[in-house]
Amino acid sequence: MRHGKGLRNLSRTSSHRRALLRNMATSFFLVESFETTVPKAKELRPVVERLITLGKNDTLAARRQAYSYLLSKSVVAKLFTEIGPRCSTRNGGYTRIVRTRVRHGDAADMAIIELVDKAPTKGESKAAEPKKAAKKAPAKKAATKKADDKAESGKKAPAKKTASKA
Repeated sequence: MRHGKGLRNLSRTSSHRRALLRNMATSFFLVESFETTVPKAKELRPVVERLITLGKNDTLAARRQAYSYLLSKSVVAKLFTEIGPRCSTRNGGYTRIVRTRVRHGDAADMAIIELVDKAPTKGESKAAEPKKAAKKAPAKKAATKKADDKAESGKKAPAKKTASKA
């Protein structure tokens, strides 16, 4: 019978697999998105989602449970102060797995695991407001066009040099 064989063993012993998932979960909460193999991402998803559910309820008991699994106190603080409140409106499904490529060395399927409610980075927040810059651009073009016209009217065009074949 196959009772209790629901998890992937990832070709590791149980202690090695637990250490791997603890390290990956800690790294995931630090960067909120990274690339790994598809089976590792699928195994990481329930671990991370359980921890995010803990992070939504900021109590001492929940923090202690998170401390017992995650490897860094700063990551636990980030989970309870940033990630948990950001995901408080969701009832689950905090992460997504996006398949990206096939790794060249061993042909392993790679995927990105990331938070669905990812915080905007510095580059994304600037890209979200391109309309204000677009309105100012035509006025800038008109000013440079006037300056170019004035510069051309005062100067003579330089004589073209011709190369002779001799």
